[in-house]
Parts: sequence; C-alpha cells; structure tokens
Amino acid sequence: MRILGIDPGLRNMGWGVIEAEGGRVRHLANGVIQSGGGDLGARLVALFEGLGEVLEAWRPDRAAIEQTFVNKDGAGTLKLGQARGVALLALARAGLEVGEYAPNTVKKCVVGVGHADKAQVAYMVSLQLPGARLAGPDATDALAIALTHAHLGQASGRLAAALASSGKRGAA
Repeated sequence: MRILGIDPGLRNMGWGVIEAEGGRVRHLANGVIQSGGGDLGARLVALFEGLGEVLEAWRPDRAAIEQTFVNKDGAGTLKLGQARGVALLALARAGLEVGEYAPNTVKKCVVGVGHADKAQVAYMVSLQLPGARLAGPDATDALAIALTHAHLGQASGRLAAALASSGKRGAA
C-alpha cells in the first residue's frame, strides 16, 4: 500500500510518500509545496496544484493528514484550516481514503511520547526510514503522519475486517 502523508500549512505544505506492506515500511519520496507570495486565493491555488502534481507522480492508495489544532492565534488557525481544506479537496478528487490524526497521536505513534519535539520526531522518522533524505521539517512531519497511518490505519482495517468476518460467521 502506498501512503501519502500531508502536513498542511499555508506557506509550506509538507508531503511524504511511503510504501507499507505488512509490518515493513519503505520511503519513496518527500518534499514541500510552497505557496509563494500573493493573496490568499493565489496561495491556495498553488497548494492545490502542487498537491495535484504529487498525486499524479506518486499515485498513492491512501492518504493521511494532520488534524488542525486550535491555538491562541485564531486567524492563523483559520488560515491553516483553509490550507487543510484545499488538501482534503485534492485528496477527495483523487478518490483517496483519508486518515486524520491529531498531532499528539502522530508523535506518540512515531516517537512514543505525545509531546515530543520536532528533533525527536525527525530522529525517529530517520530511524524508521533509513536512507531517506528529509526535505525539511514539514516533509519530516508529513512522513511521520504517513507512518502513523501505516501503523494505525492498517490496524483499524484489520479490526474492521475481523469484525465483518465474525459477523458473517455469527449469521451462519
């Protein structure tokens, strides 16, 4: 399964693509889509088009995105939400199933601690994806989100399949 992780941001949208098979994961690519300057609409278009290019180039089977957290800067949170909305639109247009994860869930899954700092996340991502050249903190976070989906998303899929098959056996 090819998984695209996205760390949404209005200036820099990190992305990372991994391949997950069973318990094994392998790095394929990562990068940052930059929206440049200009008004908000133009920046959102740049993010949408950049993500479209990533989707076309890597053709993921699934996607995962970080949930927006509310901080003290309401305007900043709103802008982040708009960038996240653009990413969700691009993923939906590509027909992808999307997992959404809170930042603390990603940190706990990748590092083992829900309040890990960026350096700890980068270190653990590089351990889990040896040889990967990380394109910066936003791309590193995107790979962490993809890794989280590989671990938690596959587990929930196996649980759903087990529940569905046990329901079939109970009906027989």
